[in-house]
Amino acid sequence: MPQALTSRFLFGPGPSNCYPEVTAALAHPVIGHLDPVFIERLDNTCEGLRTVWGTQNARTLPLSVTGSGGMEAAFVNTVDDGDVAVIAVNGLFGERMCEVARRCGATVVRVDHEWGTPIDVERVLTAHPRPKVIAAVHAETSTGVLSDVASLGQNKGDALLIVDAVTSIGGLELLADDWGIDVGYAGTQKCLGVPPGLSPFTMSGEAFERRIKDPRSWYLDVGLLGGYVGAASGSGRTYHHTPPVTMIAGLEAGLQRILAEGLDAVQARHRAAGAALQAGIQEMGLELFAAEGHRLPSLTTVKVPDGVDSAAVRRHLLEHFSIEIGSGAGKYTSSVWRIGMMGPNANAASVTLVLGALKEAISAA
Repeated sequence: MPQALTSRFLFGPGPSNCYPEVTAALAHPVIGHLDPVFIERLDNTCEGLRTVWGTQNARTLPLSVTGSGGMEAAFVNTVDDGDVAVIAVNGLFGERMCEVARRCGATVVRVDHEWGTPIDVERVLTAHPRPKVIAAVHAETSTGVLSDVASLGQNKGDALLIVDAVTSIGGLELLADDWGIDVGYAGTQKCLGVPPGLSPFTMSGEAFERRIKDPRSWYLDVGLLGGYVGAASGSGRTYHHTPPVTMIAGLEAGLQRILAEGLDAVQARHRAAGAALQAGIQEMGLELFAAEGHRLPSLTTVKVPDGVDSAAVRRHLLEHFSIEIGSGAGKYTSSVWRIGMMGPNANAASVTLVLGALKEAISAA
């Protein structure tokens, strides 16, 4: 039998701990996906997602997949054989974009950057004269870097802009309409304070008109999904699949919790927690990995000190404090720690707890 856990402090790159309102909603009775109560819940969820995305897009909905499934939906609906996809790569999730686009048949023009640095907007925009799509990660989870996707949107020309907002939605400023984001995907398990399992997704009207009409994936076909939620109502809805009704109840509760606090206030709370953590890390004599001026408040990357066993520190935190932080990604697995301050964890008490526990764990290692 697996060991029973009372709690974990989830300060890694995700999932984060859930808002209490979300945990309560997950205990709601299971109801049918055509129940009027669920239909209202789904509509509320879509409307809440429009707010956190900063969009009026009709096709804004929770896909019944994780964030990686949202990535696949973004590309399978926008690129086909031979379509040019310019993709900014400054971390693991930019690399995954390239692989997903390739499998959709796209001709991938990869614009590489040093990990830990933001995307170079000019290099991305000039990588190809007429791409079908330009794609970038807003908040790169593998490196803790925030990039300027608004400038991409303002200068994209005829290209469709695809943006990964997994680690920014619900905690950082995100203005899909103002920034020119045509297709955006995210995850529930980070700043939204909801368990993993859904992908908040949005697609502009122009992107929908230019979509692949018969994409490789039936399940992720936005043309079919749009008739089920987001772009249809009442008797106009068409059945597509049986959604995870309990997960959507949790997402609705998380969105209501965030909007009740106020989106600006939630974003300010994330900024304050991230700044305090990064200041405390540096006061301990540790070095931050992400480039100064481009560091995510929601996810801080820290260089493991020379001579310190990264895994031993993380193990000490887990065993003695029930605290989870993440290792680095790719070639930085053992040389970087990733520490999240997301959702309900984005507060001053969390910062104090993590800094004190990390100091002890490093000494013990």
